[in-house]
Amino acid sequence: MIRAAMHNSEVPVLKTSRLSKRFGKRLALAEVDLEIRPGRVYGFLGPNGAGKTTAISLILGLLSPTGGHVELFGLDTRNHLSECLRRTGAVLEGVSFYPHLSGRDNLRVCAAISGGGCESRIGEVLELVGLTARARDKERGYSLGMRQRLAVAAALLHDPELLVLDEPTNGLDPAGMRDFRELVRRLAGAGKTVFISSHLLNEVEQMCDDVGIIKEGHVIAEGPVAEMVHQADVMEMTVTNADAALEVLSQIDWVGLVTRDGSDRLSVEAPRARAAELSRALAENQVYLSELRPRETTLEDFFLEVTSPEDKR
Repeated sequence: MIRAAMHNSEVPVLKTSRLSKRFGKRLALAEVDLEIRPGRVYGFLGPNGAGKTTAISLILGLLSPTGGHVELFGLDTRNHLSECLRRTGAVLEGVSFYPHLSGRDNLRVCAAISGGGCESRIGEVLELVGLTARARDKERGYSLGMRQRLAVAAALLHDPELLVLDEPTNGLDPAGMRDFRELVRRLAGAGKTVFISSHLLNEVEQMCDDVGIIKEGHVIAEGPVAEMVHQADVMEMTVTNADAALEVLSQIDWVGLVTRDGSDRLSVEAPRARAAELSRALAENQVYLSELRPRETTLEDFFLEVTSPEDKR
């Protein structure tokens, strides 16, 4: 059973204010502002070296910021870090266990380190991550994906309200990724908040409610996945006469850029709501459509657009 997290829904679970980190002369993170509401799954995306790991380290108190600060559950971590971390679970890259111990015994070690009070939850978290059948097997025989799931189980032992996951689906096969997505959605459904750093854009699109994209230490885009993954105001059409269509479209003032994708295919910047007008204008000039549909964007499309160099856009 997943217990519902208890918190004030008006208070962000995680908030950063002008969070910055400098390593010598290199600015790794520049005045980053994030705000994550309870029960949301937040994907943190960025190219390699963008500052994702630095941000996570600052959130968890593993590094001290050069400027700005972090709030967890409405508390300033500069003064309440220990209290905040008791309500937070984390899985970082490179986590390791004792290879000569079973999965269950490794979790017993984790529970003892945490004070022993959460040992009663070992069976529950093993079932939650799908390792019950392999709980008695030694960790050295686990696949990479199983070790990842064991790490998530360890992070859930003390029933945290916030779960921070750094590249959690590394090494998982497609079935494992699907199971992990379902696990994350169950946790969010119980009121827990999940912060996920990942480079697997398709997984983030399917798993997350909100996304923040970081590049060179700056957050360059943030918002609900539903708003980033949308049907853009670009219409794709197949026409009977592309040359004539180009001539007609060039005379419509609310039509933007028109590009030719083939002998009879065009991409047209125009509001989706005016698709019927577009079709009528072409038909009045003896240009007929065999296909007309809005172009759909994926999170990967959006990510590549906002992170690509200016001269390549």
